[in-house]
Order: sequence, then C-alpha cells, then structure tokens
Amino acid sequence: MTSIIKNFPGRHHDHAACIESALEQAVTLCRERGARLTPLRRRVLEIVWESHAPLGAYDALQRMNAGGERNAPPTVYRALEFLLEHGLIHRIESRNAFVGCTTPGNSHKAQFFICRDCGNVAETHSEEIGEAIKASATRTGFLVEKPVVEISGRCLKCHDDE
Repeated sequence: MTSIIKNFPGRHHDHAACIESALEQAVTLCRERGARLTPLRRRVLEIVWESHAPLGAYDALQRMNAGGERNAPPTVYRALEFLLEHGLIHRIESRNAFVGCTTPGNSHKAQFFICRDCGNVAETHSEEIGEAIKASATRTGFLVEKPVVEISGRCLKCHDDE
C-alpha cells in the first residue's frame, strides 16, 4: 500500500500549525519512551521544521546562534543524533541534511521526493517500493542495511510557475 504522508506545501499551507504539531508529537513520543526532549533538542527540532527543505547541521547551528548564543557544532550534532534515533527527523543523504519526520514513532522506510528548484521535500511511504528493494536484494545476495530512496525532480508548484 502506498500513501503520501507529507505533500509539498501548498499556497495556503499553515506552517505554524505544521511546526506545532511536530513539536507536540515529539513531546508525546519522548514522554512515552522515557527520553528527554531537552530545550536544546526541542529547539533543534523546531529549526529543522522551520522549512520543508532539508537543513544541514551547520545551518542549524547558525540559526541557533543567531540570537547571540554560543553553541558549538558537537552540541547540534548530538541533538540531531537524538532526533534521528527517536525517529523525529530523517537524514537526506544526497544533501547531507535533515528534514522533519511526518510520522514519528512509526517504524517505516520512507522515500523522498526532492524538488530541485525550491528544495522542498515530500515524504512518502510505499510498501511496494520497500518490498521491491528487498526482493531485488535477495535475488542478488545482498543484505540491505539502510534503504534510502531519494528522487529529484520538480514539485507541482515549481513546474507550474514556468
């Protein structure tokens, strides 16, 4: 079964609600797991969710320090590792960057559509794609450790803006 979990943001997208929902889900998930969503981890998650485009670790650090704070790179990397470990964000391998996970707490293998013009990412989950990767790997005697599917192209908004 294929389902689009996060479409590209439309013209009337309420991004403030999007961020608030992500933060509420993170608080709930961490509470259920007995994990500490410290103010710093929460702030990094909020920064990642400020856009639907992937964000690099140093960009996150720069945004954190914009108000005069003096956070060091290891601080941000540790926060990102925590958020990855708890399924609150995804790493976009081709960009060496991160995006918020639209279904935190649910074990899933996501596929990502990345717009080459605006940089936004849509997250999808397709069991068919996952099964096809697994079957192909089995036929070739390959053990898949981390199936990452990233597809570049243009979102509808960028395509229609021509």
